[in-house]
Amino acid sequence: MPETAAFSYSSTALQQLADDVLKHARARGASACEVDVSEGFGQSVSVRCDEVETIEFNRDKGIGVTIYAGQRKGYASTSDFSPQALRETVDAALNIARFTAEDDCAGLADAMLMARACPDLDLYHPWSLTVEEAIETARRCEQAAFDVSPLIDNSEGATVSTQQAHFISANSHGFMGGYPTSRHYIACSMIAGEQEAMQRDDWYTTHRNAAGLDAAEQVGRIAAERAVARLGGRKVKTGEFPVLFEAPLAAGLLGSLVHAASGGALYRKASFLLNQLGQRIMPAFVQIAERPLIPCALGSASFDSDGVATRDSDVVRDGVLERYFLSAYTARKLGMQTTANAGGSHNLIIESGTLDFNGLLAQMDRGLLVTELLGHGINYVTGDYSRGAAGYWVENGKIAYPVEEITIAGNLRDMLAGIVAIGRDVQVRGSKQSGSILLDRMTVAGN
Repeated sequence: MPETAAFSYSSTALQQLADDVLKHARARGASACEVDVSEGFGQSVSVRCDEVETIEFNRDKGIGVTIYAGQRKGYASTSDFSPQALRETVDAALNIARFTAEDDCAGLADAMLMARACPDLDLYHPWSLTVEEAIETARRCEQAAFDVSPLIDNSEGATVSTQQAHFISANSHGFMGGYPTSRHYIACSMIAGEQEAMQRDDWYTTHRNAAGLDAAEQVGRIAAERAVARLGGRKVKTGEFPVLFEAPLAAGLLGSLVHAASGGALYRKASFLLNQLGQRIMPAFVQIAERPLIPCALGSASFDSDGVATRDSDVVRDGVLERYFLSAYTARKLGMQTTANAGGSHNLIIESGTLDFNGLLAQMDRGLLVTELLGHGINYVTGDYSRGAAGYWVENGKIAYPVEEITIAGNLRDMLAGIVAIGRDVQVRGSKQSGSILLDRMTVAGN
């Protein structure tokens, strides 16, 4: 176990708090209980135009208690770790449970599914960064951006952040597990100006280990280059064209798939993927896997929020939807088995193709490259998709000019089925990983 001396509470202390909650719940007559105890801290520094704009420190802790009284469920939480506060929180959750309606799907996950081991996934890498060092790093990031071009005449700032946390989850089945985690990032947002026109763009890097972050100067340079490239943006004529989602946005398409294939949307019949299990929803070359046990990855976890052990699995194989994303509760609602996805997906990865970014542009030949999306116009019941967008018009496989004030529209069912190619230009920024994704067509609304 890595060194965690910077925390106010040891892992053993968190385990004891969780055990105290379970004992009190049992003594008060709860039929089952689950508890999460956590503590975290960090710092964030922002610099704008070489001046320190913000220095923020955060430290928090909390206990969340879920009580089951038969088929009734109650929840309460507290940030007070005193014995009296723990007892009062348990009692509050129990009182809530007694006044809620019975739900025949409520309850802990099957005891046989609980994680019995908690492998070290290398998720904790503290960054011993002083405030002065963070300020200096943010300044280097921003200065590198200003050095790109005289057209970079303003800044929204550069930020350097480091966060650490640890937790313990436990329940009445005898499950108890937890571990420390870390996450750090460097971000920069710059403004380019030319005559009356102004454009902004940003870039960031994030990792559990500071050694895995991109250089601060690289982050600033990319943010500035993107802002300058957007100057002179215009609309395009309305029509149907191929659309290329840049890698960071392509991960959002995976997010839409997760939402539509999640148990909550399915049992409410609020998903266009209802009854699509075992059906081809994407081209045969598309493979999507969940890999929750990758060391040091941002989406790794050895168990889900129910305490169920995670495992590698295929979500889409040869274009066929192999499984949903289910918690113990939503699985019962659907008459199925949990997939250890209480709390979300874990390292969802779409298999890359052979083309790099320029190769995708060449294959598209003529169409729209999308680098920014605005709004949230997605209807998951029908799959209808309509969002404001900005990016670049592509002619003869090359970027021709920037595009702004347009809308792209389609249907998620058609978009998933219309994937033409997946690039190998993966940007790892979270629990979903994808290269840029080329779609055969969408409606682009401009002039």
